[in-house]
Amino acid sequence: MHVRLSGGARASRREGGVDLARGLAVFGMFAAHVVVTSPRFDASDASTWSAVVNGNSSILFATLAGVSLGLLTGGSVPHAAGRLAVDRRRTAVRAALIYAIGFALWLMPAPVYVILPAYGILFLLALPLLSWRPAPLFAFAGGVAIAAPFAVAAIDESSFWFTLPGAVVRDLLGWHYPFAAWIAFVAAGIGLARIGFDRALTVLAIGLMAAGAAIAGFAIVGGAAAEAASAEPHSTGIGEMFGSGGLAIVIICGCVLVCRTPLRVIAWPIRAVGSMPLTAYTGQLIAWSVWIWMQDAPVDPIGGFLDVHPFWPMSIATLVFCCAWALFVGRGPLEWAVGAISKAVAPARLDG
Repeated sequence: MHVRLSGGARASRREGGVDLARGLAVFGMFAAHVVVTSPRFDASDASTWSAVVNGNSSILFATLAGVSLGLLTGGSVPHAAGRLAVDRRRTAVRAALIYAIGFALWLMPAPVYVILPAYGILFLLALPLLSWRPAPLFAFAGGVAIAAPFAVAAIDESSFWFTLPGAVVRDLLGWHYPFAAWIAFVAAGIGLARIGFDRALTVLAIGLMAAGAAIAGFAIVGGAAAEAASAEPHSTGIGEMFGSGGLAIVIICGCVLVCRTPLRVIAWPIRAVGSMPLTAYTGQLIAWSVWIWMQDAPVDPIGGFLDVHPFWPMSIATLVFCCAWALFVGRGPLEWAVGAISKAVAPARLDG
């Protein structure tokens, strides 16, 4: 099936497994936002499995952001010299645009910690990493995963965050997703793209190593009494850094392997959503905000919305929209706009 998923390019020119992982991340974020999930995950109790989306979905998004940056800048053969300079300028423009979209969503009434401001900052922090090879990228990611939880904990102790200006700054920085630690996920994602997804055995090996890191993070490190070792969702503990970070890589590698089989055709609708994650994420928050604006009387923006059980209607609407757009138009509207503006502001001809 040849479907226009990116500016008229055929589906075969995209890494379908990465799109599949992005699509799963989108629906995971939907569930984390609008489904009442179990507070704790217990593998032996199926009634708690809904808790898997908490924290893990956003970390999968961040890791995929790194994969996207890596693929955009050459994949396993990274761009260099003038072409890399253009990449960095365009990435900086993308960062500003994503931050601006995040700021606009923050102004809306949907009561969600918007991840896009943190994304914009992470894209800027990733600029020096775009020329690195896989080994230094993974070493950097591991070092940050160990050290950053202590730094984030120290920063969080400041009384400033408990003031009104502090709360505003926290939101504007996307500090619910602290960039000082989350750059580790972006670096790991770039490292994945630098290794490449062409060889199934390599992808399988990476997935198995990541599974080991996830088990160590969740079951061993996360079980320690120290707060900095926590594996709880959004704790930014070492256990979460390795556990959720490893799980994100497992999911990406698993999706890549799935898309090496005929199952890629069955997974196409989710891949279509994953080809335009910025549009899908933004659309969800706009829909939630519109629902709040349409109410005749003041309403609980969280409880009231959850009472209408929006997950399946929003998910189905997103699937239908993204599939139709991919089939008949191509690249997602926001993805197209961000790409077009970044190329206009940072044209390649400036470097020759």
